[in-house]
Amino acid sequence: MQNSFYCKNPFINLYDRPSYNSKIGSQILYGEKFKILKKEKNFLKIKTKYDNYIGYIKPTKYVSKFVATHKVCVLKSKIYKYPKDLKKFELKSFLSFSSKIQVFKKKNSFVMFDNNKWLKVKDIKLINQKDKNILKILKLFLNCKYKWGGKSYNGIDCSALIQLFYKFNNKFFPRDTIDQIKFKKGIKKKKKFKLGDIIYWKGHVAICINSKKLIHAYGPRKKVLIMQINKTIRTIKKTANLEVKKIFSV
Repeated sequence: MQNSFYCKNPFINLYDRPSYNSKIGSQILYGEKFKILKKEKNFLKIKTKYDNYIGYIKPTKYVSKFVATHKVCVLKSKIYKYPKDLKKFELKSFLSFSSKIQVFKKKNSFVMFDNNKWLKVKDIKLINQKDKNILKILKLFLNCKYKWGGKSYNGIDCSALIQLFYKFNNKFFPRDTIDQIKFKKGIKKKKKFKLGDIIYWKGHVAICINSKKLIHAYGPRKKVLIMQINKTIRTIKKTANLEVKKIFSV
């Protein structure tokens, strides 16, 4: 029995329970693979292929046949109908960073990835192409709003920000901080930080962009922003009474 499907929406909320009033645990992006575990209360209980995340989605667009050839490499790539008159055929929808697409046709500076849906060539890379430039990737999300469970241009949380760097580079990394913190060995204290150091607190994570600054999706400030490392450690200790639990590098 066929039980591998691919998301055909720009992104879909993944709820903890089969209810719109439930907390959003994560999201799945366009082209992301999942299995349907069962149907429950007009929802589908699914398990994602990439990170084995289990949750509920509303019945939506998905397909069983899909071969990803490219992926989105910008924060959000605008979708067009037919790339002749850009303003006339511009759709009010986007694909988010790390969304996977199947390119069917290329015309001038556009590619068609679905029925009469086009993206700009400059917004995509080949599916196996990697980009280890942490700063470049994470800065795409600078000033994006903080959203619990989010992993798109429309809102993102702290753990998704880190996971997407790994996902874009075709490497596994857990979705939530509770699992991420166990993924690698690390230390609790460090005097000198460097680019790529990931700092964990209980329920929160940030990544260093140099020896003095970090970037994170920070709930209290409601957005992705850059802050001083030592000031952030002091602030989280003062406001949430949380100590650094682990530090390891990308």
